[in-house]
Amino acid sequence: MTIKVFLVDDHGLFRAGVRAELERGAAGDPPLEIVGEAGSVDEAVAGIAHLKPDVVLLDVHMPDGGGAAVLARVRPAQPDVVFLALSVSDAAEDVIAVIRGGARGYVTKTISARELGDAVRRVEAGDPVFSPRLAGFVLDAFSDRPGAAPAVDPELDLLTKRERDVLRLLARGYAYKEIAGELFISVKTVETHVSSVLRKTQLSNRYELSRWASDRRLV
Repeated sequence: MTIKVFLVDDHGLFRAGVRAELERGAAGDPPLEIVGEAGSVDEAVAGIAHLKPDVVLLDVHMPDGGGAAVLARVRPAQPDVVFLALSVSDAAEDVIAVIRGGARGYVTKTISARELGDAVRRVEAGDPVFSPRLAGFVLDAFSDRPGAAPAVDPELDLLTKRERDVLRLLARGYAYKEIAGELFISVKTVETHVSSVLRKTQLSNRYELSRWASDRRLV
């Protein structure tokens, strides 16, 4: 049976490459048909509703909200659609956010074409699929064992994506100027983000922030 796949990624060249590789497939594999694609959240929501794919390959970060926004808008109306996140990011909070949102798996863009095709078939069949090092994030986040990261962290959820980026680098020991260079923002903007994180977490200094970030596996 042909599996209908919908691609969501804001880079058209990447979508074209994935389409070509998946539709080429390999002899003996169940065929994959790319029934549609989208480069934004709104396009994705409309396309998925119209085309009713079996599996959605979902980019995590896009300018207008990304994978979490697509999940939030699609899953209530179409709970049978299966989502597989495909991202350059291997950050724990990104993995956990889309799995909380309802994705069945998460793989990084370093995956081979053959492995990606296999991942699509596996999630469509009901299996959870993760790139090897990412599975531990999910196990920890949804585990009840002592020391595991909580499945829901209200304090962490208060932070924006950029605040988390700044916090992660800060916890790794980067100076404000180095953080600014890594994220292509000004030192003043870094200071603003750090002040905002301190206010939201009710902590006093970067050392407390570093420990707080480490406890939540952001580092």
